[in-house]
Amino acid sequence: MSSSGSTYGDIHRYEPARESTTAAIAIVLLTIIEVVFVGLFTYGLLNGWGLSELGNMYLGGVLAVIFIDLAFILMLYRKEFLPDVMIVKKRRRKWEDLYVREEEQYGTESFGDAWDQFKRAVYPYYKR
Repeated sequence: MSSSGSTYGDIHRYEPARESTTAAIAIVLLTIIEVVFVGLFTYGLLNGWGLSELGNMYLGGVLAVIFIDLAFILMLYRKEFLPDVMIVKKRRRKWEDLYVREEEQYGTESFGDAWDQFKRAVYPYYKR
């Protein structure tokens, strides 16, 4: 589904998620494996496995497996259960910086309204 609108915030393209049952089952199984490895890591940490060189390497490997498993869970969830949405965004000019407004592109007076300049320096998103 796409729209022909070109104003800021319009949805340009929307593709619904596949939501496959296979991905849901895989996420559940990976979550169970994740819980088992987190339990193993916690057990090893509480029993002092990290005090020896071999145990420390073992705990590091288990922690690496935990994060890799979590990465696969998040990858499957993002690919199968989140829709692909493209919205129209406001295009920025090359000279624009995050804190520069269009009326201030050539700078401001040195000491004119110094209190407002101080507030903007302390809090950049200050609005009038």
